[in-house]
Amino acid sequence: MDHITFIGSAAAVCTTMAFLPQVIRVYRTKHTHDLSLPMYVIFCAGVLLWGIYGFLTKSLPIMIANALTFIMSLYILGMKIRYK
Repeated sequence: MDHITFIGSAAAVCTTMAFLPQVIRVYRTKHTHDLSLPMYVIFCAGVLLWGIYGFLTKSLPIMIANALTFIMSLYILGMKIRYK
C-alpha cells in the first residue's frame, strides 16, 4: 500500500468511526430530539454519492468507508424520523 492510499484509508477509518458513538447513543437512549433532520438527509445523500464515486473510480477505501458511514447515518436518520 502506497503512502497516499494509507493516508486516505486512515482518514476513511477516522471519519467513519466518528459516527459510531452517535449510533450507540441513539440506539441506547432512542433520543434524537437534538439531531437535525435536514442535516442527516443531506448527509446521507452526500455519503451515498461519495460511495457511488468510489465505485466508479474503483477506490476501495472510499467505497468501504462511505458504505459503512451511509449505513450508520441512515440508521440515525431512521431513528430521528421514528422518534420525532
